[in-house]
Amino acid sequence: MRCAVLVAVAWLVVHELHVVLAPGLDLGFLEHRGIHVAVLLVAASSCLLASLRRDTERLPWILIGLGLAGWTAGEAVYVTVMWDDTSPPIPSPADYGYLLLPALLLPGLWLLLRRRAAAVSRTLWADGVTVGLAVSSVSAALVFQTLYTHVSGDPVGVGVALAYPLSDMVMLAAIAGSLAGIGWRLDRRWGLLAGGIVAFWLADSLYAISAVAGTYNAGGWFDIGWWGGLLAIGVAAWQPNRNHVPADGQTIRFILVPLGFGLIGLGLLVYAAIEPLNALAVSLAALSLAAVMVRLLLTFKAYVAMIGQSRGEALTDALTGLGNRRALTDALTRGVAAADDADPLVLILFDLDGFKHYNDCFGHPAGDALLERLGGALSQYIDGRGDAYRMGGDEFCVLFRPGPQVAEPIIRGAAAALTERGEGFHIGCSYGSVVLPREAADAAEALLAADQRMYAQKHSRRAPVESQSKNVLLQALAERHPDLGAHADGVAQLVEATATVLGLDSDDVKRFRLAAELHDIGKIGIPESILCKPGPLDAAEWEFIRRHTVIGERILLAAPALEGVAQLVRSSHERWDGGGYPDALEGQDIPLGSRVVAIADAFDAMTADRPYSQPRSIADALAELRRCAGSQFDPVAVEAFHEACAAHHPAAVLRRS
Repeated sequence: MRCAVLVAVAWLVVHELHVVLAPGLDLGFLEHRGIHVAVLLVAASSCLLASLRRDTERLPWILIGLGLAGWTAGEAVYVTVMWDDTSPPIPSPADYGYLLLPALLLPGLWLLLRRRAAAVSRTLWADGVTVGLAVSSVSAALVFQTLYTHVSGDPVGVGVALAYPLSDMVMLAAIAGSLAGIGWRLDRRWGLLAGGIVAFWLADSLYAISAVAGTYNAGGWFDIGWWGGLLAIGVAAWQPNRNHVPADGQTIRFILVPLGFGLIGLGLLVYAAIEPLNALAVSLAALSLAAVMVRLLLTFKAYVAMIGQSRGEALTDALTGLGNRRALTDALTRGVAAADDADPLVLILFDLDGFKHYNDCFGHPAGDALLERLGGALSQYIDGRGDAYRMGGDEFCVLFRPGPQVAEPIIRGAAAALTERGEGFHIGCSYGSVVLPREAADAAEALLAADQRMYAQKHSRRAPVESQSKNVLLQALAERHPDLGAHADGVAQLVEATATVLGLDSDDVKRFRLAAELHDIGKIGIPESILCKPGPLDAAEWEFIRRHTVIGERILLAAPALEGVAQLVRSSHERWDGGGYPDALEGQDIPLGSRVVAIADAFDAMTADRPYSQPRSIADALAELRRCAGSQFDPVAVEAFHEACAAHHPAAVLRRS
């Protein structure tokens, strides 16, 4: 097929050069009047053969190929039967073949367009209609006008004669509208289709004008428009399909196109006021202006919708769907202006307790899902009373008018909505409330006061509860195993120094130290005969020992204030290589605090005087830690531990020299 197309193109070039530059040159059989029919056969065959290789586009290319075959058949009849006929019948057998092309090509184009851009916007469809109407109005004014004023005879003959410019006009409008509908993104396929149809329209138009003037000679220079145009359509069938939904309104050309073609319609109407034009051209020009107005209406509606969407997104938290800080500020500003002592406005600011620990344990996707659930619960609770907002992070806000009700129960209910408990976690919240306008004069003052009260509540209750819970547990451990108290304190000092070297913030340093102090709390449940056994432990005794981290986690989870250290205690005997217990975690899956506690615990154990082993020197213990880095211990944490020991005299860091 490729070879046939190349031969056809070569003949078209030779023919055109011969007609234009060397009309007297004898080309032998290449000048035969019917040789161009072979080019048309190549074009029709190209479409039909290509349809066999396109499962999803078989029907449109069959239709287009049959249309080309019909025109080819008409041309063959004309060349062989009617070439020398000075008064051929109208309609002739050739006319039926010629007019079959637009009848089949148009539905084929439509099917291709639907597959090319199945989700074209209404504005681009309006562009296509505008362009098609404007182009067809020009065709009606130039070509149809010429034939309309000169054709005469019986109605059937006049109808057939006028069918050619009308069908050409429709094909030209269809391809122009299609190009506008796909956003003027010309790939090879649509470039060839457009070029072929425009060339065909140009040849038909020039033929009609010259035929009316009596100057047409077969084989002239513009005949190549028919043959080359149909060949371009045939070649287009083999080009790759690029399904692409055009972007709507991204560049200025998307508005210049309908306006520019609308001006064509306006120009024709102005011309029609000066010189008479046929009713078809005037009607099409008027319809193109109407299409422009529809396009502008659609553009305005899309603009209004876009503004509304942008405003909604600007005032909405993307994760929870609640109003964001900007929405709260706007509502608070309006509320302060309208509030009075008889109808006060209450602002509550919430900050979640335990959310950072939840994120560390379960990951950020689970944290986002938790925020969505809590935001939904808060919105559902406050619905009908006021509005809920998410300020960002783990901060929420509620704005409501209590009316005759007492505000405090509503505040506690909103706080309860931001509470969730599950295996290994408990999420609560601290909050601060402000009554407007009694306690603040504007939005900024109200937010500042609520924020201060919220953090005052958070700090007033967190530290004492943690401290009290820790002291109770450490005292219980000391009563059960007095020697473990000194061990826990020594490990805690080492962990605190290492966490500081790692550059952690004060909250993490405090949490790591607390985990170190309580890492042996689970040994309350281990028999003393096993803990103090001078010899090696058997398998059953090791099973007892391995339970103490899980027991410790369960004990700590009973105190909500210590939930943040429960997971660290559980994982304090995991190994970097995955050989530890109780969960066989490895590498970065082990919480950082647990990795640091494991190093400090091993160091303290190596340098302590135990019933079953002699103490090592500090240098030997540090060397052993480095030897086990990468297998038992986190290499980075081991180096930080070394730096912590080097920065402090051992006597200042350890209780033992």
